[in-house]
Amino acid sequence: MKTRFQLLLAALFLLTGANVFAQAKYMHSHNDYANNTPFYKAFYNGFNSIEADIFLVNGTLLVSHSDKYLEPERTLKGMYLDPILYALRRDTTRRLCLLIDVKDDHVKTLPALVKALDHLKPLLLSKDNPQGRLKILISGNRPVPANYKNYPSILWFDDDLIYPHTQAEWDRVGQVSLDFEKWSKWKGTGTIPDADKQHLQKTVDSVHTNTGKLVRFWGAPDNMESWNTQIDFGADIIGTDRIEQLAGYLTKKAMTQPVTTSIPNKLLK
Repeated sequence: MKTRFQLLLAALFLLTGANVFAQAKYMHSHNDYANNTPFYKAFYNGFNSIEADIFLVNGTLLVSHSDKYLEPERTLKGMYLDPILYALRRDTTRRLCLLIDVKDDHVKTLPALVKALDHLKPLLLSKDNPQGRLKILISGNRPVPANYKNYPSILWFDDDLIYPHTQAEWDRVGQVSLDFEKWSKWKGTGTIPDADKQHLQKTVDSVHTNTGKLVRFWGAPDNMESWNTQIDFGADIIGTDRIEQLAGYLTKKAMTQPVTTSIPNKLLK
């Protein structure tokens, strides 16, 4: 005879499906600078992570996806660093990840970035400041893991599982970001093929088990069906260009991580 708890459990599954036990997700604003209100729209919609692509041009860090569209007034300082400093000073509970995608030579660009971050240093998450509320995550053109030690600990690194790591190198990794199309050609219409979903699930489980890192897939279809599918196979961070829609969707499902929680470098036990 089923217990009262078992009957309640079964009812929950019937009403909401297996996702009743899914983890709340972190929200990432992909290519944030391309939307009509860079930084502010994502920040005030509760996003935990915001992306800016950068080039170093005549000593200034400019924000753009391509060197064909560089504009001198679109600086990293003006579009992101200064607004972040102001916002985090006003809201002393808020935490944020700024994912910086380096589009040119990281050997020249990363030292310039470190210099540009100097006025934010009290806020920066690092080995020496574990309570820092701003994590700087380096993606795109970045050093090989063996060279992470050459950079200050205010810089964390995105990983794509291409290179082997020592434990010390894994300790500098903020998250794992993978190209969705290498796992599936599904376009977000209808149901994802079972084989693809199982492959994605196994990949996420393997990263969690072997590295403890959180996982984001870039290049995934950007619609409700895709977001729900990513939730089902266990992606930790959901990226989007549709800021308000994703925020509303996850809020409705009660699956949004609080803005006072930073994206951890390792899964929380």
